[in-house]
Formats: sequence, C-alpha cells, structure tokens
Amino acid sequence: MPVRSLRFLLSRRWVLLALAIAVVAYATWWLGGWQFDRLADRQDSNEVVRANEEREPAPVEDVLAPGGDVGDSDEWRVVSATGQYAVDDTVIVRYRTRDGAAGVDVVVPLVTADGTSLLVDRGWLATEAAGTAPSAVPEPPSGEVTVTGYVRADGEGDSTGVVDQQTRAVNSARIGEALDREVYGGFVELRSEDPGPATALEPVELPELDNGPHFFYGLQWWFFGLLAIGGFGYLAYDEWRGGGPRGPRRTSSRPGADAPSDEPSPAGRAGLSGR
Repeated sequence: MPVRSLRFLLSRRWVLLALAIAVVAYATWWLGGWQFDRLADRQDSNEVVRANEEREPAPVEDVLAPGGDVGDSDEWRVVSATGQYAVDDTVIVRYRTRDGAAGVDVVVPLVTADGTSLLVDRGWLATEAAGTAPSAVPEPPSGEVTVTGYVRADGEGDSTGVVDQQTRAVNSARIGEALDREVYGGFVELRSEDPGPATALEPVELPELDNGPHFFYGLQWWFFGLLAIGGFGYLAYDEWRGGGPRGPRRTSSRPGADAPSDEPSPAGRAGLSGR
C-alpha cells in the first residue's frame, strides 16, 4: 500500500485555511481569557462590596473629599453626614427604568456644617415620561437631617451633562459647576434618613454579588477554538485518507462496481442483430 503524502497541506488552499483557523483559535483564546479576567474583577469587586457593607458608617469627610475621586476600595462604603437639604437645587437623573417601568432618580445636595455639599441620590421615582421637573418630586425632610448612604463613583462621558437641573448620569464636578456649589467628589445612594420624609422614594437597588455568566462564557469561547482546530484536523485527515480532494477521487474498484466496457449492452446487441 503506497504511503500517502501530506504535501497537499502546503498548497495555497490549505495554507489559507490553516491561517484562518489560527486567527479563529487565537481570537477565541483571547476572548475566553478576557471573560475569565472579567470574572476575577467581579469577584474582587464583590469582596470589596461585602467588606464595606459590614463596616460601621464612617463620617463622610473620612472617605470623600471636595473635588476628589472615589477609590476602588471605597465603592459601596457606608458613610454618614449631617446637614440640610438644598431642595431648590434638586437634580433629576433621567432614564432610570426598573423592571421595564420608566422613572428617575432624585439627587439633592446635603449642605454640611462647613458648607460643602454631599450629593445624595435619595431614590427612584416612577414617572410616565423619561423625565420630570425637580418641583414635581416628593420633598426630603426639612431642617437638620442625618443621612447614611453608599459611596458611588462619578459617572463619565457625555451623559453627565447637566441642563435645567437634569442629567443622565451623576458626576459631582458637573453638578457642582451647574449648581455653583462646592461638593464632595462622588455621591452617595441613600440608605437611611433621620428624621424620615413624609413620602419616601424607592430605595437603591444593591448590586448582585454573584459571579455572573463570565465563567461559562469563557469556557464557550475556548470550546469554539478547540472545535475549529479539531475541524481542521478532521478535514486534513479526510483528504489524506482519500488521496486527494473529494472532487478528483477515483471511483471505487470494488467487485461489481460500474466500469466502462467496450461490449454493447444486451439491448444494443438485440438492435444490432435485427439490422
């Protein structure tokens, strides 16, 4: 039995196919690794959230600073502050849907004793439209109020612009500039108020502390890469076994197989004999 050659793998068709498979394999390997990196980041973030939720509330000035950034380790830290709400400077955060329902978040500056304002996201309010006027939301408690809340980092990008005391994402610097106030960097999402308001807003939704789908997504990407490599190997083996591409392969020489013959068929012989 002759030894079949693998020289067909050096043909232009197979080289291009091998390059394509290499690109696919690299891409799927990178995407799988990216998903596992996201899993590690999420696990680290979850640990920070769990640790911060269990800590006693810290004075806001111990965690945040005017014009400063929120550190990664301070995300979801609980802080406390005492002051008075500046109701006239209420800012509406639009396009905040919950379970498919339209609504807004209501952010009110809490003016502390030294004059620095802490931006407090007091909660969510269902609305019939994407936005609403600041005067249309329930008022916070009047007089001196002590609040506790979860520290959140500022939003970024074009969505943080403030127009007519409305925005799409909270950014302390942009809101402070729009209201002409000195504000702490970042903001807090309300956990409690003392005294409480006459009409409470829907409380903040705490983050889900699961691992998400990243682990299975990573496995899927790596499986796709192995599938591509395995498919290439099967196609190469199939062509090597057949001695060439499917098109040029010789017909079977098994006994009984059809083969061309110079002998006329019975019908042909009958026709010849009748001439």
